[in-house]
Amino acid sequence: MTPAVSSGDGHRLVLFDIDGTLLSSGRAARDSVLAALESVYGWSGPADAHDFAGKTDPQIVRELVAGWIGPDRCEAQLPRALETYLEEFSRRLTPEAVRPKPGIPELLARLAREPRATLGLLTGNLERGARMKLAPPGFNRYFPFGAFGSDSPDRYCLPRIAVERARDSTGRDFAGKQIVIVGDSIHDVACGRSLGVRSVAVATGPTPAARLREENPDAFFPDFSDVPRAMEAILL
Repeated sequence: MTPAVSSGDGHRLVLFDIDGTLLSSGRAARDSVLAALESVYGWSGPADAHDFAGKTDPQIVRELVAGWIGPDRCEAQLPRALETYLEEFSRRLTPEAVRPKPGIPELLARLAREPRATLGLLTGNLERGARMKLAPPGFNRYFPFGAFGSDSPDRYCLPRIAVERARDSTGRDFAGKQIVIVGDSIHDVACGRSLGVRSVAVATGPTPAARLREENPDAFFPDFSDVPRAMEAILL
C-alpha cells in the first residue's frame, strides 16, 4: 500500500451536504418517503411537522414509524421501505424541481479548479437518491466520493467514513481543520466536532439562521451569493 501524504500543505477536504445546501428538490423526497411508509408499513400518520433536516434516510423512517409499529417490525421491513422510497423518488423527481441554491454553481466550479481543494459529499441521503438529486444540475461530476445514509444510519458516523474515502481517492491524510464541512443544519455543524473539523454553515435550508449561529460554526453565511467570500472561508 502506498503511504498517504500529509495534508499540511494547505490542502482542504471540503464535504458538502446536499438538501438545503447545494440544492432543493421540492417535496419529491418527502412525499416519496411518506408513500413508501404507507406502502410497506401501512403508516399514514402526520408528518408535516417532522424535521427531516440533517438526518439520514434510515433515521427518518425509524423516527416516523418505529413508535407506531414497534422497532422489530420497523427493522425487519426497513430495507424494503428504503428501496420503495428510491423507486417512488425516481418516479416523482423531475429535473425542473431541482433548484441549485444561490451561488452554488459558480462556487462548485471554482472549487473544482482549485488545486488545494478536494470535494466530497457528506449527506444523510442514500447514495442512489443523492445521485438522482445531483444529476439535473450536473453536480455529480464534482463529487467522485462521499459518505451517505446508506453507509450508516448515524449521521455522526459519516465524517470518518468520508475522510477514509478521501484518503483512498487521493492518497492524502486529512485531519482537523484541514476538513471543512459545509451544510445548512445544526447536524452538519455538530457531526464533525469529534474530528475537530472546520464548519461552514449556510442558512439556505429550513433551519433558522439564529439556530445555526447558536451552534457556533467557524463561518456563517445567509447564502453563498458572495462566491469569493465563501471561497475564502472554505479554504482558510
